[in-house]
Amino acid sequence: MTFSICVRETYDDEVGTEQTRFGVAVTTRLPAVGALCPFASENGVVATQSLVNVELGEKGIDYLDDGLAIEDALQALLNADEGREQRQLHGVGLDGTFAFSGAECQGWFGHRVGEHYTVAGNLLTGEEVIDAAADAYESGNRDDPLAVRLIETLEAGHEAGGDKREDLTVQSAALVVTTTEDQAPTPYYNDLRVDATRTPISDLYETYETAREGYEAAIAKYQNEQNSEA
Repeated sequence: MTFSICVRETYDDEVGTEQTRFGVAVTTRLPAVGALCPFASENGVVATQSLVNVELGEKGIDYLDDGLAIEDALQALLNADEGREQRQLHGVGLDGTFAFSGAECQGWFGHRVGEHYTVAGNLLTGEEVIDAAADAYESGNRDDPLAVRLIETLEAGHEAGGDKREDLTVQSAALVVTTTEDQAPTPYYNDLRVDATRTPISDLYETYETAREGYEAAIAKYQNEQNSEA
């Protein structure tokens, strides 16, 4: 599983209340990475990759929802996992970050921990991939939607070399963004997957734009209908 990013940000909602949002995004030279790697709730995000153990992501989020700190939650899961040296596991919670790359992951592999974010990858062309991804996130425009900035992060890593398995042309990408803010209805353009394509980053961005357009059109339609009935 090539590379992924997990982030936490704070922001003020429309009435000035501080909220927290989380984001996770991933791309790889295999199909359907969105079914295996990214996990999220309003309490944090987790990515599990390399020799994937989906249970690490599922239980990791369950532990965060139960109030555990992310370091305690993910380390406890790794301690119980006999295959941990073949895993990469990283994430961000309400009060910390965690990143682990097992010694038996396939190279190039590694991770980077920044302020409220983590980036990790394996089977990459080199360390420059996660550095480019991290730098792109750090320099991104915070006025842009987090989903867009996550896609830009994946694009930067991809352009820096990305997954080294160039003989595998069927690729995928996914992103999930959550927030502590009560949003009704939840913007479904913040939970997207491109499962099988040769152009995962551009397709994920196009999917985001199309989903956002459809969401906004639906909201406008039902608001107009409610106003006409009033």
